[in-house]
Amino acid sequence: QVQLVESGGRLVQAGGSLRLSCAASGRTFSRYAMGWFRQAPGKEREFVAATRWSGGNTVYADSVEGRFTISRDIAANVVYLQMNSLKPEDTAVYYCAASYSNCTAYAAQYDYWGQGTQVTVSS
Repeated sequence: QVQLVESGGRLVQAGGSLRLSCAASGRTFSRYAMGWFRQAPGKEREFVAATRWSGGNTVYADSVEGRFTISRDIAANVVYLQMNSLKPEDTAVYYCAASYSNCTAYAAQYDYWGQGTQVTVSS
């Protein structure tokens, strides 16, 4: 059974940093792409970043390019999202997802999802 468990979300002031973690288990993810999405209240879920578990291709949403970094620890089976220079508009529930596909920004192409972790950025 595949499980993706996010952690690390909390309240932080604007300009601060957070690192989210996604612990993956239940299968070998070497052929998967791992993504982060977020959903703010009253808004649709939006793409944040994605990378291939095996390395190589990495993509970011324009809104986070240069501020967020996605990475993975293969030995620990954990995907990270380092978030710097946080803004109030980054407030959302952040979800980790796995796609047996190319590195993609399309949520519909992700096969597995975590339960989410809340990030709140105060002004």
